[in-house]
Amino acid sequence: MNGFGHKFTFTTFGESHGKALGCVVDGVPAGLKIDEAFIQEEMDRRKPGKNEFATARKESDKVEILSGVFEGVSTGTPIAMVIFNENQKSRDYTNVKDLFRPGHADFTYYHKYGVRDYRGGGRSSARETAARVAAGAIAKMMLKELGIVVQSGICEIDGIKASSIDFEYAKTSEICALDKDKEQFQKDAILVAKNEHDSVGGVALVNVKNIPVGLGEPLYFKLDSQIANAMMGINAVKAVEIGEGVNSSHKKGHKNNDQINKDGFITNNSGGILGGISNGDDINIKIYFKPTPSIFIKQSTVDVNNNEVNCELKGRHDPCVAIRGSIVAESMMALVIADMLLLNMSSKLENLKKIYN
Repeated sequence: MNGFGHKFTFTTFGESHGKALGCVVDGVPAGLKIDEAFIQEEMDRRKPGKNEFATARKESDKVEILSGVFEGVSTGTPIAMVIFNENQKSRDYTNVKDLFRPGHADFTYYHKYGVRDYRGGGRSSARETAARVAAGAIAKMMLKELGIVVQSGICEIDGIKASSIDFEYAKTSEICALDKDKEQFQKDAILVAKNEHDSVGGVALVNVKNIPVGLGEPLYFKLDSQIANAMMGINAVKAVEIGEGVNSSHKKGHKNNDQINKDGFITNNSGGILGGISNGDDINIKIYFKPTPSIFIKQSTVDVNNNEVNCELKGRHDPCVAIRGSIVAESMMALVIADMLLLNMSSKLENLKKIYN
């Protein structure tokens, strides 16, 4: 499957070293003001080659809208967007075309399909996430009309955890750090790994504010299950926590329950979701990224004939994929919320009467 969503949907296409990649976003209500400058700003947040903490691959990631927009507003028809690749170096991968890179999808893709695009991983490359950010920008425009804010940042790198959370600071940080006091330690950890031809993992935090009560479709399309689905579909993500997550299993019920008074919930251990439905409190999600598997240390593997060989990678790779991954996670969250908003419109008869009477 290359698509996501139920009412507000998107499908991506393209490969890391192909001519282009892009997406088709469907279900966008007509009349939404489409700000192309904002789409590009979102792309620029994720694009490679900006600093020493990301891959050196230089891509402008300029988005071209092909359909679904007329005179600056959505027409209600599918919005197609394309991003042309500009800086592929496919020759960097010729030495690994017949072997399986440890930690990558090479082994599983080959055994599933029998063919494989070895140039940067083809479809399995994180390059595909550029299209998700473009789609997410459209979702964010819709959320903005309803006052809903989605934001993200890095709360942990190589085990160095943030002690404070500042989403505004993360917007200015080269590594999207949420804690300015821990930022330099996190940067140092990335550069040490990079200089050792290795990589480090990290944790992103995504927050949603001003969310209405009632989003989520029980029992099999719960808000939290779809958020987890969206996040686990991002390259290199190995775990997702909602609210207190793992910590909730260490607590007693009277400590974990979010008690309520006339002003609302006193705590937010649930992460803003109860019974798979939003409760109106902030949604808080942590996304755990493994270390980038593309490292420049000799590793053992096998080739397509099952011969044992050594893998020595070339190319340009992120020493910490979590940094740019946090923007992708933020975009996926916006897409889930947009989808749930449209689905929730038919949950009550009175909503339909407002439209059709």
